[in-house]
Order: sequence, then C-alpha cells, then structure tokens
Amino acid sequence: MTLAEADLTDIKDLTAGLERFIDSAILPLEEENAELLADKRGAFYTESGAYSPAVVELMRETRMRSAQAGYYAMFCPTDIGGGGLGATAQLLTYEFIFRHYGPALMLPRETIGHWAYGPSALCREFSEGLQARLLDDIVAGRVGMCFGMSEPDAGSDAWMMRTRAIRDGDEWVIDGTKQWTTNGPHADYCYLFAVTDPDLARDRKGGISCFVVPMKSPGVKVDSVIKIFGEVGGNEAILSFTDVRVPTDHLVGQEGQGFKLAMGGVSRGRVYNCGRTLGLSQWALRLATEYAKTRVTFGKPIAEHQGVSFKLAESAMDIYAAHHASLDLTARLDRGEVPIRELAMAKALASETLLRVTDRAIQVCGGMGITNEMHLYSLLHSARVGILADGSAEILRQTIAKRLLKGDLDF
Repeated sequence: MTLAEADLTDIKDLTAGLERFIDSAILPLEEENAELLADKRGAFYTESGAYSPAVVELMRETRMRSAQAGYYAMFCPTDIGGGGLGATAQLLTYEFIFRHYGPALMLPRETIGHWAYGPSALCREFSEGLQARLLDDIVAGRVGMCFGMSEPDAGSDAWMMRTRAIRDGDEWVIDGTKQWTTNGPHADYCYLFAVTDPDLARDRKGGISCFVVPMKSPGVKVDSVIKIFGEVGGNEAILSFTDVRVPTDHLVGQEGQGFKLAMGGVSRGRVYNCGRTLGLSQWALRLATEYAKTRVTFGKPIAEHQGVSFKLAESAMDIYAAHHASLDLTARLDRGEVPIRELAMAKALASETLLRVTDRAIQVCGGMGITNEMHLYSLLHSARVGILADGSAEILRQTIAKRLLKGDLDF
C-alpha cells in the first residue's frame, strides 16, 4: 500500500466514524426538531429574517456535541486544540457529508467548524489575552463567529473596503459597513477587516488589519438580513459598525497584515466549496439514477432511453473531472505549495459541475424534479449561489488567465 493509499484509508475510517457519530448524536436532534427546521415560513425565522433563537440553539448544541466527540475542530491546527488534519481530509470529509446527507438536512453540516465562522487558523494569530478569553469557547463550539470582509463597494475587489479602524490609546475605534456576512445575523463575534493605513491600502501593499469584535458591542448593528431567491429569511447580513471600540489586544495577527490572513481563509473556503459541491453533485446524480431505473415510460425504464442515459453519463464525467482536479489541488496544499491557479480551477469546476448536474437531474426526474419532495429545485438555488461564493466564476477565470500569462502553463 502506498502512502497516498494509506492516507485515503485513514480518511475513509474518519468519515465512517463521523457517520456513526452523526447518525447516533445529530440525526436524532434533527428528527426531534423536524417540524421547527422545516417551517421556513414560521418558526424557523424571526420577523427580521434571522434564524430564530431555537434554531441558533440547535446549531450551537450540534457544534458542542461534535467538539466533545473530537470532530468539530479536526481541520484546525493542533496548537490551538484542533486535529491538524490537512486539505485532502477536509475535501473528502465535506464531500462525504453532503453526498451522504444531502441538501435537506441542516444539522449534519454543522458538525465541522467552518473556516469563516468556526475555529480556524485565524485563532493562531490571537493575542495571549484574546486566546485566554475566547479560544476555548470557539474550539468547543460554544460561540459562533462571522467573517466581515465584503462591503457594498468592496466584494471581489476587497482592497476597495472603506471600513476604518483608528488607534485611540489602548483601543481601536472602528467605523464601517459589511455586507454578505455569513452567520452575521446571529454570530457572537465577528472577524472584522478594516483599513488601518489608508496609504498602504490604496497602493494594495497592506494596511488592512483584522480584529475580533464582540457582536454585542455598543455601535454594532445588524442592519438587515439579506434574503435570496424569494426566501423569507437568510443567513447573510448587512452589518454596521459605528464608533465601535475594542481593546488593542483584539487585533488578530500583525497590524496591516489582515489581507494575507483573509486570503488564507478564502483558500480554505474554496476547498470547502469543492467538497460541498462535489458531494451534492453525487447526491443529485444518485437520486436521478435511481429514479431513472424505476420510472417507466413507453414500456421500459427511462434509463434505457438514450436522452436520459446520456444526461446521467455527462454528469458522471463532470463529477469525475472536478473530483480529481480537487484531489490534485488538496495534494498540492498538503505538500505546502501555494497553488493559486489550481485553487481557482478546482473551485470553478466543482461549483459549475453542481449547477449542471442538478439541472440534468431535474430534467431526468421530470415533473417530480421540481417538487419540494425531491429537494432538487432548492439545490438548484444553492448551486447558483455557489458560483458566486469565495470567488465568482469571472474572478476565478481572471486569476487562471493571469497565471497562464505569467508562464504557469505546465499541468
């Protein structure tokens, strides 16, 4: 057995253990609260559109159970209490969760600490005081974070952010607005990115810093919850910060080096998105394949009609290509490389694969494909969002083209 084969065997053992944990400790929680979690036009959301306190508490309970079982922080560095597992393990674990549990169940995906609102490498950059006050609660899942980077005029081009942080004695004073902040409506703390040196930021040479801001601080406000695709609520927020004061030891990492920290997070976010979209693609293909084997028209299963079977085959081809591109990417990350081109290519391939596979699955399933029962239409919505998150399709292609023009032409 090669080292790579041994590593993949270990990951299979890991996901088998995770499956046992989710089935025994998390699915019962989901089933006990099925009515609440399914009531998207009632108890699931508050009047503002944020998750209701009952839903937020279920998420918190899931995080804490997973942390106690050793899964929640397993992709975080060991020196902050995590498991230290690498990018390939992260990719395949997320792929497993979404393939096995699909898009409808909410709590299984909460078992793993997301880079933007759970424990992450950012925690390594905490000051001693901040680690002492907050680290244990983050790693244990007792508190949730959000990631305040995007702004109304600074999305793909984060250097255009206008949020400012000014030093005032032993405090930083922060003013600005953040948008598309996932987990923002109900987070306990925010990783907030702000300009601390306007000259460096203007020249794109630094000058952006990261802070941990308690969401209950005076001057922090959830201005609105962003609702998409006609939903009555959501998990994205517009946040405003007005004369918000935090102690100087709430600075994360070095002053002016926050942009590098953010991009490191985005890289892990693209690995997450590869795993999520690949898992959901496989879930959709399996659903469509089983339906095609049992649905009969003109005296035979529709799987025997070429117009259907080719759709299944094309989806399998897409998934195979995106899966192996993603594995190559994570192998490079685990070797310590900085694969900028591959991060962009794998994320674009995987996210666009999910959109194509879901659309084909709906077509294979016909009228059933657009019912709530099969969850494919809601998955189509999610797939469309994934082509924008953590780097839009256009930004990713721009990144790839820049690398090619610089001579990065070897594959």
